[in-house]
Amino acid sequence: MATPNPLDGFEVDPASIRRTGHDLQRPECILAEPDGSLWAADARGGVMHIRPDGTQKLIVQEERSDFASADGEVSRFTKGTLPNGLAFARNGDILISNFGTDRLEIMTRETGETRVLHDTLAGKPIGKVNFVLRDTKDRIWLTVSTTIPNWMEAAGSLRHDGFVALADEKGLRIVADGFAFTNEIRLDAKEEWLYVVETTGMKITRLRVQPDGSLTHRETFGPASHGAFIDGIAFDSYGNLWGTHVMIDRVFALTPQGDLRILLDDDHGSRAGRELLAAFAQGQARPEHMIACGGTIAPWMASITFGGPDLRNVYIGSLRGTDIPWFRSPVAGLPMAHWNEGRSR
Repeated sequence: MATPNPLDGFEVDPASIRRTGHDLQRPECILAEPDGSLWAADARGGVMHIRPDGTQKLIVQEERSDFASADGEVSRFTKGTLPNGLAFARNGDILISNFGTDRLEIMTRETGETRVLHDTLAGKPIGKVNFVLRDTKDRIWLTVSTTIPNWMEAAGSLRHDGFVALADEKGLRIVADGFAFTNEIRLDAKEEWLYVVETTGMKITRLRVQPDGSLTHRETFGPASHGAFIDGIAFDSYGNLWGTHVMIDRVFALTPQGDLRILLDDDHGSRAGRELLAAFAQGQARPEHMIACGGTIAPWMASITFGGPDLRNVYIGSLRGTDIPWFRSPVAGLPMAHWNEGRSR
C-alpha cells in the first residue's frame, strides 16, 4: 500500500509561527545550512547571515541604502540593487541573482567581495534575473522573468518573454523559453524533472532534464491555474512541492499527484487581493493594486526554505517583511545540493 501523505490533515497554525532575524530588508530568498545558519537576501546589496544563536551579520561589498531611502514603494521594489534568488557555489560562496542590477553575481561569504558572472546573453542584456539553482552536477540553472526593465509593468499583464538558462562547461544558453514571468525553479529528488514557476501564468510547468541539460516533455504540473500569483517552491522528502502565492499571501503544497492544498492563508479573500486579480484578468493591473496587497505574517510571501537539523523547519521569505517567520513541518524537506557538502561555518 502507498505510504500516507504526511500532509494529510495538516494546516499551519498561525499561533505556532515563530520568528528569527530582525531589521532585514527584502528577505526574498533564504538559504539554510545544517548547523542552523540562515542566509537571507538583503536589499543593502548582499545577504544577512543569521547565526544559530540568533546573532546576525550583514555581508556586503558596499552597503547600499537605495531600498530604505526610496521615494516611493514602486521605486523601492524596482530600482537599485535587489538581491533575489540565492544558491551556494560548491566552495560555499553565494550565487546571487540580482533583480535590480539584472545580473548573476557571486559573493564571498566572509568579506562580500562580489564579481559578475553573467549580465548578457547572446550579446544582449540578459533581462530580469530572478532565481539561481545549482544541481549536484555543479551546473547553474538561471531564470529570467522578463526582458522589461520594470518588473511591475511586466507582472501587470500576461507576457511570455521569460526563460530558463543553463550555465555549464559549454557556457550560458537558453534551454527553455516562452514562460509567463519565470520565477523559482526546483529539481526533483532524482534531478529528472525541472519544475518552473510561471508567476503571471499562475501555474507550475515541468520539463524533463536530458543528460546534456536540454529540456523536453514540457507539461503543466498541478492545476492549470492557481487563481493566484506563484513565487517560490521547494520539495519535501515525500515528494510534495510546497510554494507561496505572492501578494495573495498563502503557503500551498502540490501532492505528487498534483492536488493543490492550501496550508496557510494570510489573505482570507481580502478586497485588495480580489481587486488585484480582477484587474490582472482585464490586463489592467497596476503597481498600486500590488502595493495594496499583503498579509501580516510575511508580507508578499516569496519563498519556502526547509532547514533545521532535521530539515523540518519551514522558513518563509518575503519582499516586504523585516524578519523571517517559521514553523514546523510534519515532513522533512528535500536536501538541496549543498546540504551534505560540509561547508557550514
